[in-house]
This record gives sequence, structure tokens and C-alpha cells, in this order.
Amino acid sequence: MSRYLWPLIAVVTLVVFLAVGLLRGDPRALPSPFIGKPAPTFELPTLEDPDMTIGSADLSGKFTLVNVWATWCGGCRTEHPFLLELAANNTIPIYGINWRDQRGEAMRWLQNLGDPYVASGFDADGRVGIDWGVYGAPETFLVDANGIVVYKHLGPLDRQSWEKEFVPRIEAAGAAQ
Repeated sequence: MSRYLWPLIAVVTLVVFLAVGLLRGDPRALPSPFIGKPAPTFELPTLEDPDMTIGSADLSGKFTLVNVWATWCGGCRTEHPFLLELAANNTIPIYGINWRDQRGEAMRWLQNLGDPYVASGFDADGRVGIDWGVYGAPETFLVDANGIVVYKHLGPLDRQSWEKEFVPRIEAAGAAQ
């Protein structure tokens, strides 16, 4: 009898630990070491013109979004219409980091689906994404006027997450000025 009891106890214990871990919070919430700290310094060739660059200097002086995206990313396709809406309403400047992608495919993507970005940096080898602590696309960072990362959003950005997580942070910063 004890031969069957110990494995059963082990399985039940494991199930309890897994359940507690999942119920404790959002399992997608991976903390960013950059929250409250300066955005990582970077410079990338732009997607459209490899002779031009986009970098951290472009993010200073205003609230901006930095959106990490790729054509192979299903969630990026899901969030794209909302990014276009934000851009069309001039809500906030959006800078893209095209991550681990093919330049030609990425340019076709923007031509076919629309381009919400002020500019997109081309991060073919993913090194800048790694510097930003990217786990996978899409990820969106809110950077304040001083170049400080205020918030990191994992997964597709939509109206609900925008209203819940981004707008209050932007409004709080505006009220503090």
C-alpha cells in the first residue's frame, strides 16, 4: 500500500504548488529590470534605410512607446490595428524595433498593413532586444520624457490594456509636471 501512497502524495503536492503559483498573479507578468531606470542605450539602422539610424536619443523629451515586433509574430498582427489607431490619433509617438526578422518581409508588412511607427529600427540579430530584456514579441515599453522606462507590457497591446496600464501612468506624469 505505501508503495502507491508516496507517489500519490508527491503528485498531489506538486499540483498544489503549481496551483498556488498560478493563482498568485499573472503568469505572463515578467518583471523588467528597467522599470524606473533609463532606457537602454541603442542605435539601429532604420528598417526603411540602412544608412539612417534610430536610437535612444530619439526617445528623449516626450513620452514614447517602444514596440518590439516581427512579421513572424501572431500577437504583433493582433495588436497592429490598435497601434495604427494610436498613431492616427497622434496619441503618442511609437517607435518600433523590428526584432529578429527579415528586412524585406518587414517592409512589405508595413506597406500592406500600414505603418504606425515614427521609425522602426532593424534588429536583425536581436541584440538590442536582448539589451531591453525582451523575452518575445510583441513587447511594448512606455518611456517618459526623461528617457526612463515607466512600464513594460508583454503580449499584444489593446484598448483595455492601454486604458488600464498606460493612460494612468501618462496622466500621473502630466499631473506631476
